[in-house]
Amino acid sequence: MPDVPGSAPGAPRDVAAIDIGSNSIRLVLYRLEGRAIWTVFNEKVLAGLGRDLTRTGRLAVDGVEQALIALKRFAAVLEGVQPSHAFVAATAAVREAEDGADFCARVAAETGLQVQVLSGEEEARRAALGVLAGIPDAAGIVGDLGGSSLELVPISEGNVGRGVTLPLGPFSLGDTLSLEVRRSEIASRLGPASDFRADTLYAVGGAWRTLAQAHMSLTGYPLHILHQYQMGAAEARETARLIARQSRESLEKWPGLTKKRAETLPHASLVLEGLIDRLGLKRIVLSAWGVREGLLYDALDPETAAADPLLAGCTALGARQGVSPALPGVLNAWIAPMLEALPVSFSPGRDAVLTDAACRLADIGARLHPDHRIELAFDQVLRAPVPGQTHAERAWLAMAINARYGGPGATPSPELVRRLLTDEQRRSARAVGLAIRMACDLSGRSPQLLANANADVRGGRLILSAADGYADVLLGEQTRKRGKAAAEALGLKLEIDGRTAT
Repeated sequence: MPDVPGSAPGAPRDVAAIDIGSNSIRLVLYRLEGRAIWTVFNEKVLAGLGRDLTRTGRLAVDGVEQALIALKRFAAVLEGVQPSHAFVAATAAVREAEDGADFCARVAAETGLQVQVLSGEEEARRAALGVLAGIPDAAGIVGDLGGSSLELVPISEGNVGRGVTLPLGPFSLGDTLSLEVRRSEIASRLGPASDFRADTLYAVGGAWRTLAQAHMSLTGYPLHILHQYQMGAAEARETARLIARQSRESLEKWPGLTKKRAETLPHASLVLEGLIDRLGLKRIVLSAWGVREGLLYDALDPETAAADPLLAGCTALGARQGVSPALPGVLNAWIAPMLEALPVSFSPGRDAVLTDAACRLADIGARLHPDHRIELAFDQVLRAPVPGQTHAERAWLAMAINARYGGPGATPSPELVRRLLTDEQRRSARAVGLAIRMACDLSGRSPQLLANANADVRGGRLILSAADGYADVLLGEQTRKRGKAAAEALGLKLEIDGRTAT
C-alpha cells in the first residue's frame, strides 16, 4: 500500500474500501495509525445485485441501477477525501453473472472506479485475513455469508488454510422454496463442509450480525458490541430456529430490522443451523471484520501487520493526551512486582498483555471533565472500537481504568461487570488500576521521577522505597493514601521507606 505523499513512514493516513457484494454495496473510510485501524465513515446500500442470478444468470436490472447511483456517490466521496489508497472489490454476484464484466466496464466509464473482481479463493482468503486482523488468536473456521455464496476457510496460529466457496447465499436458492425444502437443499449443498469440522465458527456477514443482535436482545446482553460477541452453539441454534419460523411480515416489525434484511435473515438462520450440525460447532464468534479489512490487512508491511491490534489501539488512544510516550512502558515495568501477588485472571500471557494495554490507557481521562472523568473514561475503554479483545477483556480494562481514576469497585456499570467477569477477574482489574493510580500520582506521571521510586512485594507486604534524596518528594501523604488502597486490593500490608503505614 503506498505511503501518503510527503508523509513519514507509519504516519496517520486515510484508506478507503468499496465492497460490491451480492446484496450490499458499502464504502468504508479508515484512518490508519500503524496497526491501529479506525473506521471513520461507513455507508451501505442494499442494492441486491445478485437477486435474480439463479433465475436469469445476470445481475438484477434494478440492482445495477441502484449500484451505479451508490458508486457515483462513493466516487465523489473519494474525490473529496483523497485517501492514500482505495480498494474497490466485487465478489460472488459480479464474478458469476454473465454480464459481470459489462457491469465493471460501466462502473469504470461512469464513475472512474476500477473494480477488482475477486475469485472465490481470493474472497475466502481476504475474509479469513480480515478475521485474523481483528482476532489474531482466532482458531477454527471462518464462515463469510454473502448474498450469493458462503466461504468457509480454516484458520489457526495466524495462518489461513485452503477454503471452499459454496452456493449458499440467500439469492442462490431463490425465494419460493418452503422452509423444509430450503433446509433440505441447504443440507445438501453443505456436503463439502464436512471437511471443515471445528469447535469455533467465526461468522462474517451482515445477516449473521443481525442474528447476533437478535440473540443479544433475547438474552438481555448488556454490551451492544458485535465484534467478538460469542454464542454457544445450542443458544445460536435456538435463535436461528426462532427466526427461521418467522414470516417476512413478522420480521419486518422487529426493531431495527430493515425490509431487505428481513428477506434474507431466515435463510441465514437455516445456514447457521446447518453449519452447527455439519461442523460439530461448539460456539459462534462474530467478527465485524471481513473482506474489506482483509484487503487492507493484506497490504500492510509485515512488521506493522504483526503488531498486536489491542496494544496498537490502546497506544493510539493513550498517545492523544500529550504525555510522555515513555510513560506506559515505565509504568508497566514499575507495577510488575506488585502484580505477582495476584491470581491468574485469563492466562499468564494474556494477563500481561491486558496490563500492558491498561498502562497505555493510563492517561485516557486527561482531557475529560474532572466531574465526569470516571464514568467517561470507563465508557471510552469499554466501548472503544479497538479489536483483539473479548468482551470480558473489555470489561476488565474498563474496570482497571475506573480504578485508576479513583472510581468505586462497583464501577459505573455494576451489572455488566458482574455478568462478564468472575470475582477474581474483578479483583485483578481493580488491583491493576489502583497500582497504576499510585504510580501516576506518586510521580506526577513523570517517567524520570517514577524511576527514582521502587515497589516490591515481600513477606505479605507492599514495600515502597525511593532513591537517595527522593524520599521526601516521592513518598509523602499522597503516596501513602494511594499505596494503602493498592496494598488492600492486593491483600498486602503497606510499608513505606522501612515503616509500616497505617
